[in-house]
Amino acid sequence: MSDAPSHVPGESILPGWIKGPQDFFGGLALVAIALFALWASSDLQGMRGFSFGAGTAPRMFGVLLLVLGFAIMVVGAFTEGPKLAVYAWRGPLFVSLAILSFAVSIRPMGMIFSAMASFMIAALGTHETQWKETFIVGVCLTAGCALLFPYALGLPLQMLPAFLNR
Repeated sequence: MSDAPSHVPGESILPGWIKGPQDFFGGLALVAIALFALWASSDLQGMRGFSFGAGTAPRMFGVLLLVLGFAIMVVGAFTEGPKLAVYAWRGPLFVSLAILSFAVSIRPMGMIFSAMASFMIAALGTHETQWKETFIVGVCLTAGCALLFPYALGLPLQMLPAFLNR
């Protein structure tokens, strides 16, 4: 067996004019990110004369990404390229969930509990996780963060849940 991504067998449901589906959909993803960046920076102050505003750089990079994404789509539409491949989704899903859970739980639960919980959620990203070792590493990393941020860096982070700080 190969570790390379497998190609979906059978007949393709894609239109015939798309010659390189992987390039085409990669470019489409870049276009979507660029449109989101342009929308998100639309209420920021722009460039006036020679002075830059807060929205100038995001809009410049958004337009650049939009042009490059569209160019990659055109290349994917007219140039033979690799077919769409099937990739593992478990790792990116659980790492994303860990980041979101940390962002949501840091204020109400404090850094110690939210860091440990997000580390354990990220560990679900692979079926090879050894839970005893994962718990030990999570405790060590959480203790390191509990020492690093408030003491070494002097950041005023809440360590424990709000209901325990009373």
